[in-house]
Amino acid sequence: MANDASAVFDTLSPAVSKGSLADPFTPPADSALWRKNFLLGAATASYQIEGAVDEDGRLPSIWDTFSAKPGKVLAGDTGAVACDHYHRWEADIEMLASLGLEGYRLSIAWPRVMDAAGVPNRKGLDFYKRLLNRLKEKGITTFVTLYHWDLPQHLEDRGGWLNRDTAYRFADYADLMSRELAGTVDAWATLNEPWCSAYLGYGNGHHAPGLANDRFATQAMHHLLLAHGLAVPVLRANDPASQKGIVANIGRGTPNSDSAADQRAAHLFEVQHNAWILDPLLKGAYPQDLFELWPGTEPLVLDGDMETISAPLDFLGINYYFRTNVASDGAHGFRDVPLEGVERTQMGWEVYPDGLRDLLTGFKKTYHNLPPIYITENGMASDDQVTDGHVDDTQRISFLKRHLAAVDQAIKAGVDIRGYFLWSLMDNFEWVFGYERRFGVVHVDYSTQKRTVKRSAELVAKFLKERKARA
Repeated sequence: MANDASAVFDTLSPAVSKGSLADPFTPPADSALWRKNFLLGAATASYQIEGAVDEDGRLPSIWDTFSAKPGKVLAGDTGAVACDHYHRWEADIEMLASLGLEGYRLSIAWPRVMDAAGVPNRKGLDFYKRLLNRLKEKGITTFVTLYHWDLPQHLEDRGGWLNRDTAYRFADYADLMSRELAGTVDAWATLNEPWCSAYLGYGNGHHAPGLANDRFATQAMHHLLLAHGLAVPVLRANDPASQKGIVANIGRGTPNSDSAADQRAAHLFEVQHNAWILDPLLKGAYPQDLFELWPGTEPLVLDGDMETISAPLDFLGINYYFRTNVASDGAHGFRDVPLEGVERTQMGWEVYPDGLRDLLTGFKKTYHNLPPIYITENGMASDDQVTDGHVDDTQRISFLKRHLAAVDQAIKAGVDIRGYFLWSLMDNFEWVFGYERRFGVVHVDYSTQKRTVKRSAELVAKFLKERKARA
């Protein structure tokens, strides 16, 4: 098909499949990726890479608590050491810069920068100041996420995101960070993937804090979005030169058949995964179809909340990984129907780049106030091995080429997309899957902390060098 993202970039040549750099990571001449102002970077998250969970005044987070519980995380892994980035940050920034990556998306560990009374922790703050100042010295654009799931445990002990007060404590945290780090951050994202925090954390219990109740999920989501809305004006006041936004993970749902029931199921899937977050942000209201899925779960919304939540954004971060094929469950919702014979990653997720393009172009039609977009996460997990000092991650190279092609198609269809961040810079603690699933473009040997740049990163670096030479 002419509009199939899989066909836009050629499939991998035999030379690349064998590990040669003969086939550069080069999009077509008319691709928007050649624009010098199209930002290409990589992303990480604090709990997944930093380690040092008990050092320099850092307090426990919900992920410290959750991962310590038997059976919650594969192999009993925790983020206690992770990639030891807290101690190895200087070398990691040198590695990032050596690849020519233009942007770095990181997150701040809330438990590291302030105590339970809100008093700043200077050692924690100084860590991020050193990190961000070095990134600026290297000319790397900084995207900082305030909340990437590591809620301080003392706030969870008081109800976590089920407690409205947590939204106000988040605004205090945003105030501290934006005063302390003003001028070193190019773009602030309030939250990463509130869908995961609300649904996986409070709806089905798969993530920290491990609660499972649909009513909890919708109320937690409301408080997360309220926290975002309360933080935006604080960020604007303290650091006016930076961009302000939020990061949402999105899911493509396709119907298993042409039946009206399956078509409705696919619609409801996307309501739950996309509109649940985007409608409040961009329309100032929750989608009513959501409560067809979960009757009686409407959150408590106070006067003025939706106006706060729908404050204008400078950008919208989009994280995309896969699609889900669904059918009607025969009642009010949907059920997954896995397709056979499709390409999948180590996570078992289908590789479906067209879903990214279709969602982005659909959002442009649905939301007339859609802000500029950055693809803040896109990538895949594979069981990468170091052989003779090299990691030949052929599937990832193909995956990235095809998804960048999908981004290019969305741009040509009129969607304002300004950048793309690889997930992830390096292998790390992959939440409930521990250290088994490797998403990085840099391999990490967790026993020695040795970093090995994978073939995918080499090819991205080669493209960036060529683009810079052409500018």
